Amino acid sequence: MTLPARADVVICGAGIAGIAVAQHLAVHEALGDIFVVDERPPLTLTSDKSTEAYRNFWPGPDAAMIQLMNRSLDLMQDLAQQTDNVFRMNQRGYLYATASSEHARALAQAAVKASEGGAGPLRVHTQAQSASYAASPAEGLVPGLEGADLLQNRELLRTHFPELSAHTVAALHVRRCGWFSGQQLGMLLLERARARGVTLLRARLEAVECAAGRVSGVEVEVDGKRHRVATGCFVNAAGPHVREVAALCGVELPIHCELHLKAAFQDALQVVPRTAPLLIWDDAQRLEWSEDERSLLAASPETQGLLDLLPAGVHARPEGGTSSAQILILWPTHVRPVSPVFPIPDEPDFAEIALRGMSAMLPGLRAYLGAMPRAFVDGGYYVKTAENRFVAGPMRVPGAYVLGALSGYGLMAACGAAELLAAHITGRELPEYAGAFTLERYEDPKYVERLRDWGPTGEL
Repeated sequence: MTLPARADVVICGAGIAGIAVAQHLAVHEALGDIFVVDERPPLTLTSDKSTEAYRNFWPGPDAAMIQLMNRSLDLMQDLAQQTDNVFRMNQRGYLYATASSEHARALAQAAVKASEGGAGPLRVHTQAQSASYAASPAEGLVPGLEGADLLQNRELLRTHFPELSAHTVAALHVRRCGWFSGQQLGMLLLERARARGVTLLRARLEAVECAAGRVSGVEVEVDGKRHRVATGCFVNAAGPHVREVAALCGVELPIHCELHLKAAFQDALQVVPRTAPLLIWDDAQRLEWSEDERSLLAASPETQGLLDLLPAGVHARPEGGTSSAQILILWPTHVRPVSPVFPIPDEPDFAEIALRGMSAMLPGLRAYLGAMPRAFVDGGYYVKTAENRFVAGPMRVPGAYVLGALSGYGLMAACGAAELLAAHITGRELPEYAGAFTLERYEDPKYVERLRDWGPTGEL
C-alpha cells in the first residue's frame, strides 16, 4: 500500500482501545484521515486474552467508574441491538460468594455503595423463598435489569446455586454484568471504522516528532524503512507498551504492568452449570495440601508462597454454548509489577493452583485433582495505575493524547473510554466524570492524599 504523507489522527495500537478510538472518531465525529499503527494484527496482543466479562459494579470512593461503565455498556447494548447481538452479549450477572459473616457484611456495604453511585437498586433476600429473586437468562439482554440481589439465606442459595460450597453464607448477584465475544466486538468496531475510511498500517512506531512545543508528526518503520507521517494529533493506545510510547513524547506515565493468567478446562463432570453467571469466591484462602506436598512446596523459594494465605477473587465461568463443556478459571495469585515480555512467561502449575482455589467455592471441582484434566493456559498483562483507574486525555504535550491503563476491564470500558477521549480531542463538552481519568488528577494534592487510603482496587 502507499504510505500516507499526512494524517489528521495517528493512533498507536490496534488493540481494543485503539480500534474503539478510531471507530468513535470516524463514525461519531466524522473525522477523516485516521491511521492506526501497529506491527501486529489487530486484537492479538492482549485484547484476545480477556475473560470477556463486563460489569457496572464498581464500589469506590466516588461514582466515576460506575458512571463511565454505565455509559460504555449503554453504547455496547446499542451496538448489540443494531447488529442482532453479533458479539453475543449476555446478562447472566456476577455472583460474589463468601463463607465469612464478616465478608458478607463487607459485601453488603459494597453493594450499598455501588447502588448509591448509580449501579442500580439493591434487593436483599433473607427468606428461604423469595418471589422477587429470579435467575438471569442464559442468553441475551434484559432491559431494565440492573442493580444487585443480596442472598442471605442458605436455603435460598442452595435452591438457586446448589453447586456452591455448603459453607457459603451469602452471595451477591450483580445483574448488569455478563460476558460477550471480545473478538467479535473488536472486529465490528474495526469494520465500522474502515467503512468510514480508517486505515490500519502494519508498521512499527519509531518516533513522535514535536515542533514549536506540540506534536507535528510520527515516524514509522515498514519493511526496514522509515517513513514520516505529518500529524497534529497523536493517540497513545499501546496497551502494555503505553509507557514506552509515552516516553517517545518525553512523558512518564504512572503506570505498571501485572501478569494475569487464565486456564481453560473441559468440565466433563459438569460441575459448573452451563447457564451459570460469572462465579467469584470473595474470600482469601489457604490451599489444602498433603504433608508430602507441603514439604515439597516449602523446599523451594519459588513455591513457598503457595503455603501462605492467598488472595480473594478466584473466579470461573462457562465458556462456549450449552453444548460446550469448557470452563475458564482465573486467579490473580500474585500482583507484583513486572516488565511486559512476549511471549508471556510459562507458569506450568497455574492450572492446578487455579483449580484448587476455585474448588473452595465449587467443591465438585476437587474430583479433578487426582487426575488433572488437560488445560490450556494463556493470559496477558493488566496495565494499571495505582488506584486501578485508566488514563484518558491529553498527555502533557499539545496534540498528544493517551488512552491506557485499562487494567483487566479494557473490553468492557473501551466504548465509553473511547468516547471520553474523543471529547478531549474534538473539544466537545466533557462528562462530569472526565476529571477522574486525566493525568492531571495526580497534580491535585487532595487526590494524591486520597490514594493513601484508597483501599481495594475492585478488580473483580
